[in-house]
Amino acid sequence: MATAAPGITDIHIHVQNWDEMKPDVLDVMRKGKEEYFEFLFELMKSPQMLLDLLDEAGVWRVGIVNYVSPDLMGFTNASNEFSGDYASYDPERILAYGSVHPRFTKDPVGDVDRLVELGIRCFKIHPPHQLFAANAYTEGLDALAKIYGRLEEHGIPVTIHTGTSVFPGARCKYGKPMEIDDVAIDFPNLTILMAHGGRPLWMDEAFFILRRHRNVWLDLSGIPPRRILEWFPRIGEIGDRVLWGTDWPGPGVRDMRKNLDEFEALPMDEDLRRRITTDNALRLFPADPSARGPV
Repeated sequence: MATAAPGITDIHIHVQNWDEMKPDVLDVMRKGKEEYFEFLFELMKSPQMLLDLLDEAGVWRVGIVNYVSPDLMGFTNASNEFSGDYASYDPERILAYGSVHPRFTKDPVGDVDRLVELGIRCFKIHPPHQLFAANAYTEGLDALAKIYGRLEEHGIPVTIHTGTSVFPGARCKYGKPMEIDDVAIDFPNLTILMAHGGRPLWMDEAFFILRRHRNVWLDLSGIPPRRILEWFPRIGEIGDRVLWGTDWPGPGVRDMRKNLDEFEALPMDEDLRRRITTDNALRLFPADPSARGPV
């Protein structure tokens, strides 16, 4: 399939199997998007619709974030097959995310291996939605350590949600970035994407972890672009490990292009801007889907 030349990567959008989503969760997703919510439902089943939207937005590639959270969000293990199948339509422009839920898996290592075979390019850990801390293996959740260890062996990055969540039942106490400190120490060759930078409560804590650990990257999704330099005024110090993302179409994010325009309007060095939107993602996720990025 012919694709555009490598360009901007939005590393974090939510294209998921909304048929599995619980009704109260759907209500949160629908708020502010009532006039085009049916379009979004159709897009969740049509990779071509997504690619057409990306072309309109001037975005070359996206990471579609999927994860297992049956008890809170409604997403079962079928979310992984959904992600792999959807991305297979154009694996160069659609990066598949998936997860193994450590509270439910009976074979964490084997489950990771199966998802790698499925084409999953990045794993997702969502502490507030999966109801455990990112370092819960230090308190007995052994399956989580096995998952991290196997990802480290495969050279597959893991995205860990930090910050709050507005979805019903989410336990925001699990969103503190400091728990990633343990993970970065115990799995030094595991590439960790810190999603959302601890917003809106723990940005200083997040920046400390980012400066301390070279294997931790910042995923800007979910941060209002106009607040980036306010919340991370020294972002240039970690500029080789920052990734552009929007969290579209999550709560408060109506349009990928609008967020990108607001980011490009920031008073920021052009080289840093290009690294964030384009170059860093290509290092981490090479354009060739069969390649591995830096560990």
